Amino acid sequence: MKILTTVKKVVDVELTIHVEDGAIVEDGLQYVMNAWDENAVEATVQLKENHNAETTLVSIGGGEENTKIIRKGFAMGIENGIQIDDPALDKADAPIYAKILQKVYEMGDYDLVILGKQAQDTDSGQTGIIFAEYLGLPCVSNVITIEVVDDQHITVSRLGDAGTEIVELALPAVVTVSDSINEPRLTQMRGIMMAKKKKIDVMDLAALGVSLDELGGAGPKSEVVEFMASKSRKAGHKFEGDAAEITAQVVDLLVNEAKVL
Repeated sequence: MKILTTVKKVVDVELTIHVEDGAIVEDGLQYVMNAWDENAVEATVQLKENHNAETTLVSIGGGEENTKIIRKGFAMGIENGIQIDDPALDKADAPIYAKILQKVYEMGDYDLVILGKQAQDTDSGQTGIIFAEYLGLPCVSNVITIEVVDDQHITVSRLGDAGTEIVELALPAVVTVSDSINEPRLTQMRGIMMAKKKKIDVMDLAALGVSLDELGGAGPKSEVVEFMASKSRKAGHKFEGDAAEITAQVVDLLVNEAKVL
């Protein structure tokens, strides 16, 4: 089984992000692997360990920060890495990402593609589904388990609106995973050191055999118009004591501060 997984570089949301004039202040920002993509990488590595799958990771974007997240994937256990680095993709959105992934998929003849269900920066959750539609492949989103049935089929569980749904998929197929699927492993020093020596195949649009016209030419279908900083809120109240004491404190707060009683 050949598995392709994807990772995206996102701003570390644990840091304080400053916004000025409708734009994020870039100075001092740090980037990390998208959290749901870490789950996708972990799921991929587990399939490699349990079923001898061949694993490849792809990331779209240039720069050292993107290289670092690919090497983190190596340290977690991924075997092969591809970096799509082309300045024409600086403002790419989900349909463009999906078209790029389509080209990567067609070059590798993969059996299964595993993506994180969404990205921390856009939260759109569209890329995997659009990618599957471009290829005409079956796709299941919000997956929490993946079980190999045989060389041609997998069974997945997904979180649906009415509970857990179990779906059998014929391969090749696409799944997008929830963060409930696993707990990503911590990288070990040996893996980190070995990851530094691994080759990353860096490709631009020409190497992929795709033109800007094929990607839509006119640019992304969506555009971020403005960023807005979250409004600060007053600190909450912590109530201590037994039930009667806490009730008295809450009533006092509602009467004298909130003035709703």
